[in-house]
Amino acid sequence: MFIELPTLLERLWPTQPCVLGPGTPNAAMKSQLAAFDPQTITTDTRKAQALHSALWLAHNFLDESHDISQELHTPTGSLLHAIMHRREPDAWNSKYWWKRVGVHPIFQALAQQATSLGYVQRDMNWDPLQFVDDVEQARGLDNDRERLLEAVQHAELRLVVMGCVHPV
Repeated sequence: MFIELPTLLERLWPTQPCVLGPGTPNAAMKSQLAAFDPQTITTDTRKAQALHSALWLAHNFLDESHDISQELHTPTGSLLHAIMHRREPDAWNSKYWWKRVGVHPIFQALAQQATSLGYVQRDMNWDPLQFVDDVEQARGLDNDRERLLEAVQHAELRLVVMGCVHPV
């Protein structure tokens, strides 16, 4: 079952997937993201921090996202930290953080969504280390493979956001 994001989050959510690399921060969203109080969406402090970090990341503000995720000592904080380093790009550091994540609650849904988008992995379980390798190979090629991985990354971030709002 697909659960919609709350209206406020839909307004803050990017309409297009972000690039696999660092990208250019979406300057038009900076003041809105800075003013956003994630505790209007969830009163769980750690989920609120993760939500804010994910939104910064979705709009290519890697430093702002990193400032939050590196202080968020939860599996989701480590996951966001890993995504940020994957996008820098710093594959080794990303893999380090993925190993700290363990098996995250979004992985099953992400594997299903990635498969439905056409992404193929070695097995049915989500393998974030393989995804890092695939991103490393496709980044900057400006081809269908890169667009596919961007779509998977978009789904990944949306699932993180959804997990901060609703149980996954």
